[in-house]
Amino acid sequence: MMVVVLMGVAGCGKSTVGPLLAARLGGDFAEGDTFHPPANVAKMSGGQPLDDGDRLPWLEAMAAAIRGWRAKDRPTVLGCSALKAAYRDILSGGSPEVRFVHLAGTKAQVAERLAARRGHFMPASLLDSQFAALEAPADALVLDIAGTPEALAAEAARRLGA
Repeated sequence: MMVVVLMGVAGCGKSTVGPLLAARLGGDFAEGDTFHPPANVAKMSGGQPLDDGDRLPWLEAMAAAIRGWRAKDRPTVLGCSALKAAYRDILSGGSPEVRFVHLAGTKAQVAERLAARRGHFMPASLLDSQFAALEAPADALVLDIAGTPEALAAEAARRLGA
């Protein structure tokens, strides 16, 4: 079954668009942030960006979940930054059933959203590190975050063939 990784920098709209896309696909939504070990959350909460070593257990936990979701009868949408090609390789495990949808926007657009966001452990001060780490995917469906969440979910579902 198809697993969609809804990716992009922090604040691009993954947690908002993800459940809408999952509903359009007749599936489930999973929040990638819930897979972070406590040490990662503490590090980010303290204003420190994660490095590849910090991210590896998080990526491996999500990759294991993706393998399980692929065996289900329902699609799953995972909201996950998936900033680097190597991270996407871990998540997909080479499976064509794992599709990537990149919510892309400018640093100014995302900074405005992060400034308005409350109750999240990721501070706006880490936005530059997110954009620095981002390797734009060559094989993802790319959507401009200027659209409404509903329009983005509808377009993603249409382009995914749902």
